[in-house]
Amino acid sequence: MAALTARRRVASTAVVGLLCALVGCSPSGSPSDEGTVVDLLQQDWEHVLGVVADGTGLRVTATGRSIVEQDGGGGQPDPPVNLAGTHLVAPEDFTLRASFTDVTADATLVVYDSPPVIADEFRIEPAALHLTLRGDDLRIAVFDGSHPQDVTDPQPAHDEHVTVLDTSAPLSVHRSGDLLEIASDGETVSSLPLGDVFDSGELWLGLSSEEGAFTVRSLVASAPSGASLATAGPVADDAEPSPDGLQALAAGSRPDFLVGAAVALGPFVSDAEYASAVVGDFGALTPENAMKPQALSPRQGEYTFEEADALLDLAESAGIAVHGHTIAFTEAMPRWMRELPTGTEQERQESADALLDYVTTVVMHFRGRLDSLDVVNEPFDLDQGTSLQENVWFRVFGPTYPAVVSQAVHAADPDVRQFINENGADVPGPRQDALLQLALDTNAQGGHIDGVGLQAHVYELDTDALSAGDLATTFASVEDAGLLVRISENDVTDSEGQAVQAEQYATVLAACLRSDTCVSYTTWGVDDTYDWWVDDDGALQQGHDLLLDDGEPTPASDALREVLAG
Repeated sequence: MAALTARRRVASTAVVGLLCALVGCSPSGSPSDEGTVVDLLQQDWEHVLGVVADGTGLRVTATGRSIVEQDGGGGQPDPPVNLAGTHLVAPEDFTLRASFTDVTADATLVVYDSPPVIADEFRIEPAALHLTLRGDDLRIAVFDGSHPQDVTDPQPAHDEHVTVLDTSAPLSVHRSGDLLEIASDGETVSSLPLGDVFDSGELWLGLSSEEGAFTVRSLVASAPSGASLATAGPVADDAEPSPDGLQALAAGSRPDFLVGAAVALGPFVSDAEYASAVVGDFGALTPENAMKPQALSPRQGEYTFEEADALLDLAESAGIAVHGHTIAFTEAMPRWMRELPTGTEQERQESADALLDYVTTVVMHFRGRLDSLDVVNEPFDLDQGTSLQENVWFRVFGPTYPAVVSQAVHAADPDVRQFINENGADVPGPRQDALLQLALDTNAQGGHIDGVGLQAHVYELDTDALSAGDLATTFASVEDAGLLVRISENDVTDSEGQAVQAEQYATVLAACLRSDTCVSYTTWGVDDTYDWWVDDDGALQQGHDLLLDDGEPTPASDALREVLAG
């Protein structure tokens, strides 16, 4: 993402300088040769969880957000980054100055070279500078963007602690050529080689506290005369629907049919080619992780909607429908939810109240903004069986929990279409039969399920490949059950070459398009640049399963276009 493109919405240096002159944002004591100064407190922080403008600065509170692994273990911290607001374009020398007050435990400012990549179970830490103030101890940690052996435990390339004499004095970060200098109250406390930390020419800012809260009284960026410094917003703002896009082509034969993709906020706001593909090609998106329980409610009774709201705002401005993902799910639950007590009747009742409060709060918050929603996700056991996983929803409500959740969703938003989403049910067989029966039983118990989602993950072609005949039989069975169906998470390995991959993609979409009961098709991701997984040895691996590879269309993309063009 090092290259900047003409599609970026960048405020010119002259405009920024004029704005700063009008609002008086030049800091006292700034060097006389500063050409551009930006008061970052006056920029957009609306969609940054844990950060609230309080009239005198920014109040930052701990969110407790982390990324839990499939088995409920781990908990890699996932501190917020200002993604949908303002970031800086600073390809040359710059200075950042910040002052913190009212620090109750710790205060962290992070300057990222690019947004982190968020996967299902881990976060890939980009090149960045982390400054953490705890008492009079200032930790200076530099991450170089390399991939560690354990991706969930990234280690800095440089890590030092210095003592500051005045904890309320301004801290500054100064880039001068190939040198990075950290200062407190104007006195340099660390000087180190820049390395590749800010190669992209962009600065993405994060403010967070691990355990407490603090106030940012000032946060100013500046550049010397002759050096470029500008503010920029999300690149998605500049993307436009394409008349030759996948959704536009689908509208030619089935106007109500949606072609979508799972989308992450980070690349959507920072990668112009990714944003162009999302807005240009797709008529629907599924938030990849931003609407999962651990992202929306890291702590019981507390909600962090900011990132999901930012993604939905961008979708709405582009005319893109949103499929919500997900409510009841064994994985991606915050620890408080996973560990709700269920030993006694009273405990189950109290836990039921907590879960239903979560459902109602979330669905009410997004009411009117979602076209459809996975109310239950992956209910069956992980070994491709037909038994319900005995997760917290099962332990609290019993085997009829899908009906309880469906009723609560309907009460909060009667217009959103409800789906039960499952893997391994794409072909005829016991698991598919069980899924259809679960949907019918849920409705017989008072639920409001409209259809089922078939994920259509093709991880291994010898076991997962989907034939046109099997899909036609599947869609006929769903129609006979009086339900709708959506292909919800299609991705295909390229292990046997891109031609085979493209053929499998085309087979799935063509079968869905031919069936009136199949209302939408979604691929699970956009670009292989952001497709990462961890193998059995714990090593980070890049997938090659999607329609773009580093911004370039793969043969699979062309194959889908040919299907939709008839």
